[in-house]
Amino acid sequence: MSLALTGLLPYPIVQAPMAGGVSVPQLAAAVSDAGGLGFLAAGYKTADGMYQEIKQLRGLTGRPFGVNVFLPQPETPGAAAGATAAAGTVPPSGAVDLYAHQLAGEAGWYDTELGDPDSGRDDGYDAKLAVLLDNPVPVVSFHFGVPAPAVVDALHRAGTLVLVTATTADEAVAVQRSGADAVIAQGAEAGGHRGSHRDTPETDGAAVGLLALVAQVRETVDLPVVAAGGIMRGSQIAAVLAAGASAAQLGTAFLATPESGAHALHKRALTDPVFPRTEPTRAFSGRPARGLVNRFVREHGPYAPAAYPEVHHLTAPLRKAAARAGDAQGMALWAGQGHRMARDLPAGRLVEVLAAELDAARRALAARPAGGEGR
Repeated sequence: MSLALTGLLPYPIVQAPMAGGVSVPQLAAAVSDAGGLGFLAAGYKTADGMYQEIKQLRGLTGRPFGVNVFLPQPETPGAAAGATAAAGTVPPSGAVDLYAHQLAGEAGWYDTELGDPDSGRDDGYDAKLAVLLDNPVPVVSFHFGVPAPAVVDALHRAGTLVLVTATTADEAVAVQRSGADAVIAQGAEAGGHRGSHRDTPETDGAAVGLLALVAQVRETVDLPVVAAGGIMRGSQIAAVLAAGASAAQLGTAFLATPESGAHALHKRALTDPVFPRTEPTRAFSGRPARGLVNRFVREHGPYAPAAYPEVHHLTAPLRKAAARAGDAQGMALWAGQGHRMARDLPAGRLVEVLAAELDAARRALAARPAGGEGR
């Protein structure tokens, strides 16, 4: 299975699927053509929208690519996060109502309305699976949970490799039981949404760093590992490969490329000293997601409830209005911990540079004396 995965790409470089309009066909095609594995993000799209992007991508490249799908979310359990939890257990609907009241000022500031938090929980999952089975793609990955073994089997019969994100060794065991071909080990450093299988406020501080996670997963399951989280340089790819990964998945590194569909303000913010750090926040979606710390995160992060995707739907008009207004302080600026190392290079060229850096790191390691001496 490891050979089946790595045989798809000349370089062990996977472009992370970044939802919200970042991972567009042009980006995925450029990465695949350069020898990596480009990915489309089906999250927040309709099944037809996903199909149209797959069709466009096939017109841009003949190389293998992947499509990422979000698992349907269960009803939000337990108490709200932050200050609302201090008053005791708050029903999820009540917590969202409280948060909506807090965000009323944002809606007034941006001259817009808050979104409908009950816009849907399953992200069109069944319809997207039907498209992917009728029009098979080389690779499908899953986020926010584990697909049923019957789904994995159906994709295998269609000739599709299946990858599933895990953030702990226990989650990797569930991935292996599903019959998936590989596990994406997502470390705490990763930008965007944490792909944990079950989200509760109690797990907020339980994220594991990437190298520790790769080691734990390797000792727990027999699946090939794709390492994700904060990787920005070829030397870091070499490190995760040395730790036992079969490939590395990079998101923030590709976010700044010209082919990326990210907003120009988002791209500039990655290296802007105004935004020196990242942190996980529920402020924009109700699920932990690592992003640059801006005004919205500072003001609303401590009070955002653990309610995904209700909060995502609630804040969608605010995020769009902030982007239209050119206000990065109100946007969801997802980014990994290595964001300051982002490079403004064409995506294909970035793959080549990463591959060259990986090769140089391997040569440097091979040249070191066995005892560790040398320079």
